[in-house]
Formats: sequence, structure tokens, C-alpha cells
Amino acid sequence: METYMKITSIKTYVVPPRWLFVKVQTDEGIVGWGEGVLEGHAETMAAKFSELEDFLIGTDPLRIEDTWQKLYRNGCYRGGPVLMSAISGIDIALWDIKGKFLNQPIYSLLGGPVRDKVRSYCWIGGDRPSGLVKSVKEMQVKGYDAVKFNICSELQIVDSYKKIDGIVKQLDELRTAVGVDMDLAFDFHGRVHEPMAKVLLHELEYLRPIFVEDAVVSAQVDAMVNLSRSTSIPLTIGERLHSRYDFKQVFEKRAASVINPDTVHVGGISEMVRIGNWAEAYDVALAPHCPLGPIALAACLQVDAICYNAFIQEQSIGIHYNQGGDLNDYVMPDSKFEIENGFLPIPNGPGLGINIDEAAIEKLAKVGHKWRAPVWRHEDGSIAEW
Repeated sequence: METYMKITSIKTYVVPPRWLFVKVQTDEGIVGWGEGVLEGHAETMAAKFSELEDFLIGTDPLRIEDTWQKLYRNGCYRGGPVLMSAISGIDIALWDIKGKFLNQPIYSLLGGPVRDKVRSYCWIGGDRPSGLVKSVKEMQVKGYDAVKFNICSELQIVDSYKKIDGIVKQLDELRTAVGVDMDLAFDFHGRVHEPMAKVLLHELEYLRPIFVEDAVVSAQVDAMVNLSRSTSIPLTIGERLHSRYDFKQVFEKRAASVINPDTVHVGGISEMVRIGNWAEAYDVALAPHCPLGPIALAACLQVDAICYNAFIQEQSIGIHYNQGGDLNDYVMPDSKFEIENGFLPIPNGPGLGINIDEAAIEKLAKVGHKWRAPVWRHEDGSIAEW
């Protein structure tokens, strides 16, 4: 089979605040950019990309699906967060190359767009929710009409109603302050176990959240099924699932009304589109997870452009993790992400549609990062879910 060009090198950049970018170079001079970090494990991912060079150098970057299958099926082990995040970074970069080679945005190569922009929400609060009313009002001024936040800190598998009442009181005050003009997404972040999740969903239903994310940890799909049947709140799962095979039981068991796979963790644009289209067959909505960098967001927006059931897009502008770097620090002025009346425009340039500031990446890669998730403990000394 004729080869148009060859991959000549793969280079990774660990950059603040907690990201890893990957640059795929070709012998035709076309460069593709991907993002393939696993939060808290950037050094591991850099090593994994180095290993993948053995399978990629000298191959045709335009054969994206063949490359995806080769990386996924090679050897005995497949799936999981490390391998799928690495595949994601390569897949995104290859789509970027193909779009640039053909002078088309990625969405044009996948059937063309069904929308020109997508609604977006902003993160507020921190790991432990605080200052929610003030933060929401600030987001309203900036044009947002939807926000997401953690609803609690540490919560035992069976906890006190005093703590439950405190959570409800804080969220009730928020809803009272902002009225119905702001949609609220509640993130349980997998730190709530099923006994308390059932109680919380019942107590919070009257506040009418747009969805509840990770009501329990993603491994508890059967618990999600039970919770979905007991509440009218749309439940969301997906950021910790890593391929279409992980989503199979979610769809078949009707465990969620919304899925939020992460383009950087689930196998890239190729796998996101497959999962998004599959979800549509079950009338499940798509809300791509993306508290990450500009390449990840650009990849999500290409998916949003072509998946009919995509309805809202997460992004990390100003998120509490972004100390020492933010989305727009790594793109050229003509590619900066800006919210327009609560929507993100779909980039329409070739490939991912954004121009990367390589000089900024090179400079900040010298700073790097060693971001780690915090260690939380309950009052009895046992480890708590973060």
C-alpha cells in the first residue's frame, strides 16, 4: 500500500499545571499535536509514549484506524487508563496531521458538522466546595449559564444526617441566590458511596440539577442502575471508563442518562465518536469530560461538532487545578478559547483547528510539574475518596 508520509519522531512535553502534550513529526514536515496525560501520572505517560515509538516510527500517519487497532491489540494487555490515554494522545495527533494534510477540519473528515458551537459550563469551587454563590455570580457576568462543582468533601460510606443537612443547606442557598437562570451540575466525584448517594439524590432532587456526575465510583455500574431508577435527576458516568467495552454495560443496563467520556482517556477522537454514536442509539446524551489542556478541548470540540447527542462541553478555563498554567497560555492569539454567550465556537481551521504556541510549550516544559492528587482521610484515620 502506498505510503504518503512517515512518522519520524514522537516528543512529549510535561507542562504546568498538570498536563502532557505529544508532538508527532512527519517526513513531510506536517506536525500533529495530541494530549495524553493521566492526571497525577505524567511521568508514567511520558515513558509509555517512548515505548510506543517502537510501533510508530516509519509508519503512515494517515492510517489512523490501523494504528489505533495496532496499539490497542498488540500484546496480551489492553484497555485501562495508561494504555488508553497513550492511544488517545497518538490518535488526536494523527487526526490533526490528517486534517492538515487534507486542509480540512477533522469534523469534515468524519461527515461534517451538525452544529457550529456547543454550550459550555465552567468549574467553580475547589476540591472542597467553597464560595459557590460568589463564583456563580462571577460566571454569570462572564456569560455562562451553567456551572459544575463538587458538592461535598469527605463522606463516609454511611455518614451522619448532620453532614447531609449541611450539604443540602449550602446547595439550597446557592439555588436561592441564582434562581433558575443558571443550570447547576452536581459532581459527587465518586467520593459518595451508594448508601449515602441514594439519600443525597433524594434530598437534592428539588434543586433540579442538570445532572449528577459520578454519583458513585464508575466500577459500581450496578449501583448506578439502582440509583438511576430511584431518581429523576439525570445521572452521568464516563470520565473513568476507558473504551467502548467499558461503556457496554452502561448502555445495556441503562445505568445513566448522560455519559462524559474523556477524549484524552478513552482512546482519542476515534473512540469518542464511536461511543458518542453508540450512546445516541440508547438516547443517552453526551457531555465530554475535559478539565485538561487546549489540545484536549480542541479534540472534544471536533467530536461535539459531529455527534448529534452532544449537548454541553466541559473546559478548564480558570479551574482550581490550573495554578501555573491555563488553556490559552499554550495557543497563539488567533486560537484562544473564548466563551460567547455561554457557547464555545467549534474551531474550523485544518486539523484540530487551533495553532499551538510551540515556543510557550518548550519554555514551560522546562518548568514541568509533579502534580499529585491530594490524600484525604476520614476522622477515623481511614483513607477517603478524593
